[in-house]
Amino acid sequence: MRIFDRDQPFTFQLGAGQVIKGWDQGLTDMCVGEKRKLTIPPELGYGDRGAGNVIPGGATLLFDVELINIGDSPPTTNVFKEIDENKDMQLSREEVSEYLKKQMVAADGGQESEDIKNMIAEHDKLVEEIFQHEDKDKNGYISHDEFSGPKHDEL
Repeated sequence: MRIFDRDQPFTFQLGAGQVIKGWDQGLTDMCVGEKRKLTIPPELGYGDRGAGNVIPGGATLLFDVELINIGDSPPTTNVFKEIDENKDMQLSREEVSEYLKKQMVAADGGQESEDIKNMIAEHDKLVEEIFQHEDKDKNGYISHDEFSGPKHDEL
């Protein structure tokens, strides 16, 4: 058994596909200050494929969660559309790689600090882990249907 302790708030929009289905279902109707223990079966987590080298296929996930705050958030950005630069409705490794690089630099205030340079140098592993999880038919591209991140269907 592996145990991970995030011990930091995690912000996401419930019901927008930003987290695994088990979280979307398990956190519904939760009140601020409430604590819950979630036991999420593989079919509501990462399924038989797992998530990279971190979560093995078929894993049942256990979470102790506390709802700290409920806030208004802007509409979810269509991340698929932002990544799909050539608008062919599928994401290549190059498109995912370039998007991640842009996000890293933007998070650092537009400057490429040493930390960002190191992250960019090692981000190929992250791209491969994303493809292991998202490219379900293993054709080398992530289709709109395979993409689990925020997306709108009015593409």
